[in-house]
Amino acid sequence: MQQTIANKVMKVDARDAKLAMANMYVAFIALLVGGLAGLLQVLVRSGQFKLPWGIGYYQVLTVHGILLGLILTTYFIMGFQIAAVSRTVGPLTNTQRKIGWIGFWLMTIGTVAAATMVLLNEATVLYTFYAPLKAHWIFYLGLTLVVVGSWLLCVPQFMRYAQWRKENKGQTSPLLAFMAVVNSLLWFVATLGVAVEVLFMLLPWSLGLIERVDVLLTRTLFWYFGHALVYFWLLPAYMAWYAIVPKIIGAKIFSDALARLAFMLFLIFSVPVGIHHQLTEPGIDGLWKFIQVVLTFFVIVPSLLTAFSMFATFELRGRELGRKGLLGWFKALPWKDSRFLLPFMGMVAFIPGGAGGIVNASHQMNQLVHNTIWITGHFHLTVATTVVLTFFGVAFWLIPHLTGRVLTKKLNFLGVIVGILWATGMFIMSSAMHIVGLLSGAPRRSEFSEYGGASQATEWIAYQIAQAVGGTILFIAIILITYLVIQLAFFAPKGEQDFPVAEVAPDAEKTPAILENFKVWGVILVALIIFAYTVPIFDIISNAPPGSKGFNNLW
Repeated sequence: MQQTIANKVMKVDARDAKLAMANMYVAFIALLVGGLAGLLQVLVRSGQFKLPWGIGYYQVLTVHGILLGLILTTYFIMGFQIAAVSRTVGPLTNTQRKIGWIGFWLMTIGTVAAATMVLLNEATVLYTFYAPLKAHWIFYLGLTLVVVGSWLLCVPQFMRYAQWRKENKGQTSPLLAFMAVVNSLLWFVATLGVAVEVLFMLLPWSLGLIERVDVLLTRTLFWYFGHALVYFWLLPAYMAWYAIVPKIIGAKIFSDALARLAFMLFLIFSVPVGIHHQLTEPGIDGLWKFIQVVLTFFVIVPSLLTAFSMFATFELRGRELGRKGLLGWFKALPWKDSRFLLPFMGMVAFIPGGAGGIVNASHQMNQLVHNTIWITGHFHLTVATTVVLTFFGVAFWLIPHLTGRVLTKKLNFLGVIVGILWATGMFIMSSAMHIVGLLSGAPRRSEFSEYGGASQATEWIAYQIAQAVGGTILFIAIILITYLVIQLAFFAPKGEQDFPVAEVAPDAEKTPAILENFKVWGVILVALIIFAYTVPIFDIISNAPPGSKGFNNLW
């Protein structure tokens, strides 16, 4: 009887699996379309290709940024977290599941509405979409529906987790469910800034209800959300690293307490740091820029904790298998298993990616790289490599688990090929972006131009061709991952694919109760946000210029 119960807990409930898979389908459609837009971008920037049918470069840039930066990530994360909660603390109730479905359809309606406006060239406002560029009001309404829908997808996670805590008083909650709840809470807090920006400024402005908006205030509210968004992307990858990868390699979780501490530190330090994206803006006092830069550097701590924990896990497993010497454990890792290889490559990419983030957040060094394509290379290392490779690795077992199929040897091999192609293409493209941005100041957000024959612009062309080569390899990988997803969802052999969740090492320290006390950490989070943003926003409003009437179809 106990074994039967355990087996039930090991699987995601079939009804929850349908909700999770609905999110997965939209995520990978967004990857395909957004990836095509990215390919067109790098081809245009190479100078060897022109967009047909009157399509604008900045239209394509907007599609690429929004579909991959917002839609792919949000849908994948919500699907993954719904599945993780169902797997670890039990199935959602009918009411919880119904709320999740309402959220999914709101998000999807909003996505279609916003994407339609971009395709009609009525919302060519780039991924950042703040003033003074003005989009059609349907675009802003669509974004509002996406945010509200995502909140509703978070609600069943909160409710089911709280229900488990109530039913199991005094027990430490399952790590994966805890992590999902922390990330959903981070998302909710972060999106409050962009919700205020869109609902009270951009949407009324677009409808003609107000004539002008304060550009600096819209930018500040966006970056209140925009940098925390990076950690919303990153934490599900950390979920896989901490709680799933150890199981795949046959190891235990090094420290449950360390993992929870890292997540709580990300929660409190990821939001009050957005002004480090605005270091070159004159409307914000230097003192507050300095304070938020300092807070940004605190975010490095949980990343270092994670690096220590993961490589300790790998080494302990290697030693357990009898490997000796300084790096003998390295050979013991399952390099032919795509479920491990792709997340591991993501971990490795985060080393230079994180180092680049330190450069971007440092006031003096930021002056050198700000608004150059170095920045683009940086987030293609962090998000488009670290996060996306980990998501692919998760998809290779999660999708067949949800659809009742199995990852065959052939599909696993193709998954390894996807990882190699992705890492190769991203290395070529991102390296070219970093180098030409740093050495020659090549701009970001710009299509191909010789700038009137300027010698400096001529230096950029070879690097832009390299970016096109890397981008082409990446798109080949996208086609292959699309094929894999279709196979795993519909055609792979039927069977039982494990949802791997590792156990905590038996000799690990007991997890302190304070790490699950959301009230305490919530108070700290709110206090830091109030401290970091109250005075800067008060100053912006008090010293506001007349504001901008906006620019439509500037490109």
